[in-house]
Amino acid sequence: MNLRKTLYALALFLTPAVAFAHPGHGDSGLLAGLGHPLLGLDHLLAMLAVGLWAAQQQGAARWALPCSFVASLLLGGLLGFTGLAIPLLETGIATSVLALGLLVALAVRPPLALAVCATALFALAHGVAHGLELPALASPWTYAAGFVAASAALHGAGYALVRTLPPTAAPLVRLAGLASAGSGVWLLAG
Repeated sequence: MNLRKTLYALALFLTPAVAFAHPGHGDSGLLAGLGHPLLGLDHLLAMLAVGLWAAQQQGAARWALPCSFVASLLLGGLLGFTGLAIPLLETGIATSVLALGLLVALAVRPPLALAVCATALFALAHGVAHGLELPALASPWTYAAGFVAASAALHGAGYALVRTLPPTAAPLVRLAGLASAGSGVWLLAG
């Protein structure tokens, strides 16, 4: 029963993304920012994987991973707003999907400093991409608020999913990580 409620809640949370597919939202910074992490497969998988991975951790890592991701995402977004282009940005984003998926699939628990640094590095690439894709008429601040809020919500959804599942469902979480890693390989190949 809990799994069913969790899946319904996740589906309900993700259904507004359908509305962002319609024209006319490009000039609203907040809506464009909210839509960006939800509509891009690479961003969606990475954000969920951070939440899944954080839920697999113990102690401070449970909150440090999503917090460091969001902080670095915002920094990257600000750098992107200035026009900073990182070489091989899309490759870095696809690599983050692969790496985060593998970290979930293998339930890796590295030292906190290493986990935070890796998460922040991945987030920086995602943030720069968000910043570079700022719609022409959008306010950078409302756009940033949107992509930060959507990213944090996706982290929370991944975390909540793992924490509400019974411990016997751990193989399903690892399978989700493997699927994300496979998507990362597909993104790198494309």
